[in-house]
Amino acid sequence: MTQPNSVSQPLRPAKPVGIVGYGAYVPRYRLPASEVSRIWTEGTSALPIKEKAVPGLDEDVATMSIEAARNALARAQIDPQDIRAVWVGSESHPYAVKPTSTVVAEAIGAVPNTQAADWQFACKAGTEAMQAAMGFVGSGMAKYALSIGMDTAQGRPGDALEYTAGAGGAAYLIGPAEESLAAIEGSYSFVTDTPDFWRRQYEKYPEHGQRFTGEPAYFKHVTTAGETLMQMMGTKPGDYKYIVPHQPNVKFPQRAAKMMGFADEQVKTGLLVGVIGNTYAGAAMIGLTAVLDEAKPGDNILVVSFGSGAGSDAFHLRATDRIVGKPSLAPTTQQYIARRTQIDYATYTRYRGKLIMK
Repeated sequence: MTQPNSVSQPLRPAKPVGIVGYGAYVPRYRLPASEVSRIWTEGTSALPIKEKAVPGLDEDVATMSIEAARNALARAQIDPQDIRAVWVGSESHPYAVKPTSTVVAEAIGAVPNTQAADWQFACKAGTEAMQAAMGFVGSGMAKYALSIGMDTAQGRPGDALEYTAGAGGAAYLIGPAEESLAAIEGSYSFVTDTPDFWRRQYEKYPEHGQRFTGEPAYFKHVTTAGETLMQMMGTKPGDYKYIVPHQPNVKFPQRAAKMMGFADEQVKTGLLVGVIGNTYAGAAMIGLTAVLDEAKPGDNILVVSFGSGAGSDAFHLRATDRIVGKPSLAPTTQQYIARRTQIDYATYTRYRGKLIMK
């Protein structure tokens, strides 16, 4: 593990904070990986995932964020007018110049007395918004702040990303620890200038550094962030019920968890990428929703996101007594996964606007 600098304390706000509501959203349409393989490689061996979620013609980051936000509010049972910040992290905002956050804030009834902003840091745009919400609430500037990580399916036709780049994400309402379903007891971020994945302005599809995206990008940042936070918290892998790493594919999170000393049963619940794909900005966040759906009071959870460019945000969470019964107040992540309509590659091409006619 790369040793970070002399920072010895995790990120903790002055006032304890936690997750008072959460919600996932996954589109119903599913493109099997075998369909991508049928078109581009004429084979079905060694497919990276089973299928991925694809947004419909009437869905984008704004509409999906609204659905996840409403689920978070249903579990939190608070007045939207008490939300003083609405933040949306994404790689695929519907407008280049016009915020997604204001659309979401208006739809859930949080306007006009709220702050709003869009966030960007590849796949960890959602978790950096969560850290900002910790500071906003923990400083006393706000009672509640809403952080969302959401993306649509992106990938150049025939590229490896086309197999795994899915759609969906999650919303988290951050508020006082005494109201929380899961208290956020510490956080830590680790970043370097590692250009493993990028998209230039005016380019339609992202580029990636092939195997360079694994090491020194994903594994270095995820393991360093996770291990450093455990050192700061005085914990070890056995102290956690679950670990939820960023999920770009099925193998990377499993390997990263083992590198940090976690057992298979600790990481298995968070691995949703095999059936919904990599939801980019919401990948670690939607994994956490699946864990919170079944977590019990007292369970410790380690969440480690990853964003290309590159960096990781790690969180130590502890489920509280208030989590009992809350998952039933909105659709669970597994219910979204079970709600599926399979499509073929031609339909996917139409839905994602990949066929351009001039």
